[in-house]
Formats: sequence, structure tokens, C-alpha cells
Amino acid sequence: MSKFENKWTRAAIPALLIHCSIGTIYCWSLVKGNIASYIGAPTSSVEWAFSLAIFFLGMSAAFAGNVVEKDIHKSSLIAAIFFAAGMAGTGFFIQQKSLPGIFLTYGVIMGIGCGIGYLSPVKTLMLWFDKQKGLATGIAVAGFGLAKVVASPVIEMLLGTVNADGSLADPTRTYKMFYILAVVYFVMMIAGHLLLKKPAGWKEAPKKVGGSSPLVIFKNRTFIGIWLMFYINIACGLALISQEKGILHHIGFTSVAAISSLTAIFNAGGRLGFSAFADKLKDRNTIYKVIFAISMSLAGLVLVTDGINNAIVPLVIALLCVINAGYGGGFSNLPTLLSDRFGMKSISTIHGLALSAWAIAGLTGNQISALILKKTDSYNNVLYVILALYAVAMVVTFTMVKPGKNDI
Repeated sequence: MSKFENKWTRAAIPALLIHCSIGTIYCWSLVKGNIASYIGAPTSSVEWAFSLAIFFLGMSAAFAGNVVEKDIHKSSLIAAIFFAAGMAGTGFFIQQKSLPGIFLTYGVIMGIGCGIGYLSPVKTLMLWFDKQKGLATGIAVAGFGLAKVVASPVIEMLLGTVNADGSLADPTRTYKMFYILAVVYFVMMIAGHLLLKKPAGWKEAPKKVGGSSPLVIFKNRTFIGIWLMFYINIACGLALISQEKGILHHIGFTSVAAISSLTAIFNAGGRLGFSAFADKLKDRNTIYKVIFAISMSLAGLVLVTDGINNAIVPLVIALLCVINAGYGGGFSNLPTLLSDRFGMKSISTIHGLALSAWAIAGLTGNQISALILKKTDSYNNVLYVILALYAVAMVVTFTMVKPGKNDI
């Protein structure tokens, strides 16, 4: 092995290059209004592009596990091509004022690029950092979370001057921005693709889960439990995070940029912190118990004090930060928990199938809170539902996700 080939240059750096690129999919909220205005469509209709992107992200990861298992270079190259093509295509269809085209390019093509790109570096990281698997996956997944923090000012710069009514001085900058970012992220992802390499001496022996169809894993009680608690954590996170701006306005914030950056930092910090801490624990499932316990505690405290309606600012911000941290921590601990339970040989396949929970949560999480607010106009009712779902997830951690290796 040459001096150049080490765990940072062959795993951590390429993973960050890939994840910091695809993580910009979460910058959608910064551009959806401008897109809607330019193409003359309701923002609520344009919003579906993001929901589709998350759905196809999760489903492509679920069904591309075998491809990633066999050849990380092929999968990382596919991810770079799909993500950059989807971003450039989004710019083209904004220019053409075609909403179906935006759904296809941002929702489907970029979503597929994100899903395969998200999965590609994970097993390689765990192989290089075999004694610190949580730290390794936390680094990459934190990159996914930090992408929004890094990309947001760049996007604002590319969009240019904003008029007093919130419109752009030059609306054509909306689609031009996508062209520019497509080139930048393609270069970053190709660099990651070229650097990414498994450790010397690792002999790949891919096998189908259960000896037949990979989907047989869904008959495994432990896997079902992990899938359920992962789904609930994401759905609850999205239910609250999607209402973050409205909640902050409700408690008196006119500008939410600083708080949004703070919660994004907690999101990324949770991905790195919870996963690194889990390396020191006997059972990584304990981390999910901790995430659900602190999330339930803060949600319950806000409800007891009626913190949102009484505008108890420190408490509400603490809730948003904790939910964001737990949301991120759930992502970074998923592959390591799965590897502890099912081993490393088919981890990309199993991890991909578990990410189907992300796809379903992407379609349902924010819709849960939107429906509750539409029917009751009460943030407290959103918290009651979230609290109940976290309680269900806590029960799952104790009853379905048992310690020890599982045969599949």
C-alpha cells in the first residue's frame, strides 16, 4: 500500500466530496419559491419535486445495494452522472417552464443519483475504519447534513439581488444557478469517485441475502424493528423540521436564517456525535434509545409548559435542536447497527433496503404535520402525535431489536 492510500484519502475525503454534493438536495426550500414564480406554478405543486427526490433517493438505495456491493467505482460514477444530469436538467426545464420536466429531473434523476451516491462510500468507510465504524459513517453523513450550511450562501450569491417583495432582480439566475452547480458538483463527485477505494487485501464475496431474493430480509424480526424505528425517527424529524419556519415565526422570529443554521449544525453534529459515541457502547441500539428518550423529554416539556404558544424561546429552540440532532444521529448509526446485527458481507444491500424507510418517510413525514395543522391549526397537536410515535419507536428498540448477530 502506498503512502497515498490511507483511510483519509481513500475513504473519508471521497465520502465527504460525494455526500457534500448530494446533500444540497436539502437546499430545495431556498429555491422552490423562485422556481414557482418563474414557471408560473403554485409553490405547493412545485413542492412535490422534493418529495419525489426523497422517495427516489430511498428507493434507489434500496434497489441499488447489489450494484454497490459488487463495484463501488461503477456505483459512484453512476451517482455522479445522475446527480449532475438531474441538476442540469432541472435548470433546463425551469428555463422551459415545464413542471413535469422538473419532477423528472429533480425528483427522479437527481433522487436516484442521491440514493446511489449516499450508499456508495459507506461500506468502504467501515472497512477502513474497522475499529471506529461510527466515527467513519458519522463523518460522511455529517457531510450530507452540512451540505445545506455550506451551499446556502453560495446559492444566495448565485441567485443575486432580491427585491423588497422577495422576487429576484434577475429571475433567469434561477435556472442559470442549476447549470453552474451541476458542473461544480460533477467535478466534486468525480474526484470522490476516483479517490474511493477499498483497503488492500479485502476480498469481496457478495452473496444474496438469505440465499435468494434480498427482500427476504423483511421477514427478519430484528431488521423489521430497525426499519420501523428508523422510519419513525425520520418521519417525526421531518414532521417538525418542515414546520420549523412557521414555529419560529409563531414565537416571534421575523428572520429565521440564524436559527436555521443553528439547527442544521445540530443536525450535522448529531450525525457525527451520536455515531462516534456509539463506538464506545456495548450495543449501538442504545443510541436510538437515547435519541428517542431526549426527543420525548423535550417534546413533553414543551407541551407541559405550552412553550410554543407562550413563546418560551429557549425551550422551543432547544426542542428544534434536539430533534435535528436525533434525526441526523439516526442516519449515521443505521449502517453500523446493521453491520453489528448482520455482518459486513452484504451490508450495502441490507443498508440500501433499510433506506426504503427514508423513501416512505419522505412522502409521509411532512404531510403528517401539514395535515394536522390544516385540520386543527395547532402545533401542540403536532407534538402530541410526534410524542406518541417516538413512544412506539422506544417500545420497538426494547422488544424487536435484540443484541447479537442475526442469521439471514
